[in-house]
Amino acid sequence: MSLSSRAILVVMCFLFLSSPLFTSATTTTDQTLQPQCESHIFNNGKYYRSCKDLSVLDSFQHFSYARETGVLDVAYRHANLESSSWIAWAINPTKKGMLGAQALVAYRNSTSGVMRAYTSNINSYATMLHESPLSFRVTQVSAEYLDGEMAIFATMVLPPNTTVVNHLWQDGPLKEGDRLGMHAMSGDHLKSMSTLDLLSGQVTETKSSVNGNMLLVKRIHGLVNTVSWGILMPIGVMAARYMKTYETLDPTWFYVHVVCQLTGYLAGLLGGLGTAIYMARHTGMRSTAHTVIGILIFCLGFLQILALKARPGKDHKYRTYWNWYHHTMGYVVVVLSVYNIYKGFVILQPGSGWKIAYTAIICAIGAFAIVMEILQFKKRWGGLFVKKSEDLQEANQSASKKEILKFMNRWGDKTPEDLEANQSASTEVV
Repeated sequence: MSLSSRAILVVMCFLFLSSPLFTSATTTTDQTLQPQCESHIFNNGKYYRSCKDLSVLDSFQHFSYARETGVLDVAYRHANLESSSWIAWAINPTKKGMLGAQALVAYRNSTSGVMRAYTSNINSYATMLHESPLSFRVTQVSAEYLDGEMAIFATMVLPPNTTVVNHLWQDGPLKEGDRLGMHAMSGDHLKSMSTLDLLSGQVTETKSSVNGNMLLVKRIHGLVNTVSWGILMPIGVMAARYMKTYETLDPTWFYVHVVCQLTGYLAGLLGGLGTAIYMARHTGMRSTAHTVIGILIFCLGFLQILALKARPGKDHKYRTYWNWYHHTMGYVVVVLSVYNIYKGFVILQPGSGWKIAYTAIICAIGAFAIVMEILQFKKRWGGLFVKKSEDLQEANQSASKKEILKFMNRWGDKTPEDLEANQSASTEVV
């Protein structure tokens, strides 16, 4: 057998022996492409003719539908979920989006561990998902939680000949006292809606105009507040602190300070607070730390503006107290603003580049402040040490004068001969 024939034989044997591996890999790939919902078996023995892997939030939809009667048996599953969470699946019979949705809600009681499932008619963006009847009949509402997966079951009676429905799904945290907390307002939580064809099982992704606008509004809110409160405000504070020490920059420092602060406040008021009110109207007002701090910052900023009207003259006896109040409130506003901006980054979840860019700007401002503190240390704090030295010298001089006066009061009416005689008498006694 020639060398080439032997080589061909070896290659053929290798392909024959490795063919099961390729077959297994192909089978595995095909299985991966299959919907995960089809292989799921429910513990309660229920079976559904159709299922669909939903696009976001690790969710799956199972259903059986009779077009003639409008009866829809449905099961919604949410995987990779902590027990201290709630889930909701809803049909919106009138339009796309949250408002008007007819929801099934479920959560696990934090004390007993028993699942609770009920219905909720969502008629407001500020909904708390309280129990309420739906616009159509619903029976056999139940739920289960097993191995990090929560599921809710129900039988609905839709209008006959209904073929396509708008549906949406969501999850959120369960707070103390089994209160349903607000779901996240970013990422996949704004994408969890689609159109479901009950006959073919086809799911068509939909984009709500409200959610699209909301994302744009949130970005404007974050950008405006970052520039106004997080950049202009610190620059205005530094202008007042470091430019003021140079006589040639008086009163330029004051105008720079006022322009930065007023521009920052007005921009934050119109762009920041305005967008916040818009979001509150369309998604409900949430009492989060970010919201509370934001309201506090606006209030403190308004008090700073009012303080300008009450500013005493430079020689007024209350000017020192006014300066202390104005400066302290200014520093508090800057610190809270920077902190709240980073809280906003966590909520908005922009690209990492935005956070890195703002961090670089804040570090540059901080580095500049440190350099100026070092350069102006003697001018700013040197007088304090000089004053202490002068006070100590005056105290020593005062003590010396008191000793001289005391000596004069005691011996001032005696002659030198009397002083010498008194000294001699004292020596003989000793």
